[in-house]
Amino acid sequence: MARIAYILLTHKDPEAVIAQALRLTAAGDYVAIHFDRRAGAPAYARIRTALQDNPAVVFAGRRYSCGWGEWSLVAATLAALTAALTHFPQASHFYLLSGDCMPIKSARYAHEMLDADEADYIECVDFFTSDWIRTGLKEERVIYRHLFNERKHKRLFYAALDWQRRLGLRRRPPADLQLMIGSQWWCLRRRTVATLLAFCARRRDVIRFFRTTWIPDETFFQTLVHHLVPEPEIRRRTLTFLMFTDYGMPVSFHNDHYDLLRGQNYLFARKISPDANLLKAKLGALYADDAASFAISDEGRALFHFLVGRGRVGRRYAPRFWEREASIGSGRELMILACKKGPVGKRLAERIRQAGNLPALGYIFNEEVEDLPDLGGIQSTLEKRNRHRRALMRMLFDHYDTNRLLVCIDPANIDLMRDFVADRCTTRILEVDCAPTDAFLASHARRIGLIGAESAAPTVEQVLRTLRSDLSFESDRLRDADFPEFHRIREVARPEENALPLAAFLGWPAEQALALAASPGLFD
Repeated sequence: MARIAYILLTHKDPEAVIAQALRLTAAGDYVAIHFDRRAGAPAYARIRTALQDNPAVVFAGRRYSCGWGEWSLVAATLAALTAALTHFPQASHFYLLSGDCMPIKSARYAHEMLDADEADYIECVDFFTSDWIRTGLKEERVIYRHLFNERKHKRLFYAALDWQRRLGLRRRPPADLQLMIGSQWWCLRRRTVATLLAFCARRRDVIRFFRTTWIPDETFFQTLVHHLVPEPEIRRRTLTFLMFTDYGMPVSFHNDHYDLLRGQNYLFARKISPDANLLKAKLGALYADDAASFAISDEGRALFHFLVGRGRVGRRYAPRFWEREASIGSGRELMILACKKGPVGKRLAERIRQAGNLPALGYIFNEEVEDLPDLGGIQSTLEKRNRHRRALMRMLFDHYDTNRLLVCIDPANIDLMRDFVADRCTTRILEVDCAPTDAFLASHARRIGLIGAESAAPTVEQVLRTLRSDLSFESDRLRDADFPEFHRIREVARPEENALPLAAFLGWPAEQALALAASPGLFD
């Protein structure tokens, strides 16, 4: 069975470090600790005294004063890694953690997962071609030398960078290495660690290069593991669950995140809030619970981005040039069926097509569809259809040789409807107001990744409540848009009530519209 040596990088809170070491070693694993030299001797002495009789704990042979973005973080990791490799010959895996990490699975689950796959877990993608770095400096991290800490000596850091740019002092990475980048939190096998440390002792040129790169903890191990280990033996992912805000700051987890965390497909989570004492206690007990079972829903990131993105939807300042130049054309009628329930919208569109001999299309701006006519490639992808929306509709009118065409659109796409209303054609909109059942909302939430099949009941309830509010907001927004040709039918209304807006929308006689409104299963 796998036995893990945890490489623990810490810089504060001696009591929490002690508790973490005791928790991890109680399950039969090992811990190698590096405690930041800046934290002071008394705190370090407290940790050593408390753990000196624990044979499963070892301390790095040298303490470094660590600074964010500096080589010192890599040096501290290597020191703890060397101590662990020497003192724990039974360790099969080496897992890098920080003092802010907590387990979100049991020790038994972690051991069985590592036993099941003979591989290293480390996120590593190409440094230069990937979009892993979203903002700020990218290639400047490695092609220039960084001798100052960006946070402590910001003016010197950027002055040195500017002078190197002016003087053309670019440098090349070691010729035999492909620079990689990824999360600093990894889990490596014993033979990988031994090979990596031997490589470091042999290749001092590589060490010299990374000593003056910026944020080397995101490139050093990632590059070397990719260089030293065959590709089939690398899983390009981290086993530590972490998320970042839009501003690049790590998300902290609190007491009410327990169910969410244990449902993610990871072994540990970072960062746990220092004040989340209840969460820490529950996760600590979970690690020791060999009988615990886990239903993996893995919806954490999608749920987080959905929640923080609410209220951030902006408007374009002006239409793109191809939208401004393209026009569906005067004398044509574009009929938009706005319905949140896809099956209901498609069914109504099909019945209108059959009864009125009117070309009717489904959700071509919301779904990948395959039955569109070949229009020279403009119809080939969802992105193209939305980008060239007016040109696409003009070509569809031409293809069907008609002046009236019906299309289904998700009510959330109000900007799309505004764009069509602003065209020279006549645009009519029919809102189909369906009662959102819990089953429909749950299906919709699963389809867009907000919940999984095994999501906790409180999470599902919160998501459904939020989605129900969203649907109400979308409907209100449609009615408030004051579209000149806007009509509405409702699931809760009688067929006689729905016949009038249907007749006005379609331009049908009242009897024909009533027959459609009264047709069986219309809102199923």
